[in-house]
Amino acid sequence: MRNSVNRPPTPDAVEIQQKRPTLEEIINIKLIESGEKERLMELLRERLTECGWKDDMKSLCRALIQKKGRNNVTVDDLVHVITPEGRASIPDSIKAELLQRIRTFLLQAAV
Repeated sequence: MRNSVNRPPTPDAVEIQQKRPTLEEIINIKLIESGEKERLMELLRERLTECGWKDDMKSLCRALIQKKGRNNVTVDDLVHVITPEGRASIPDSIKAELLQRIRTFLLQAAV
């Protein structure tokens, strides 16, 4: 049997039946279906703006662009530098609030 160059081979029926969604996938589906994921994302955006995190990330981007020069920086460069710094600098209080909201959702949804 020859496989297609453009796509992987189609899984057989046994492989499809054995693929069960993980707990993480189930929770993500429930969050999306209920609209809670979008509400959590909006809350996160608000909290990050309120605490100045968004402005800090803008400043970090500007500093990198000034250092390397506007024409020498790509979006991928910015993402590569900003992502670890951004994740590490999210205040613990915001993480705790989001975690509590997710726990409450899971209890109510009885996942």
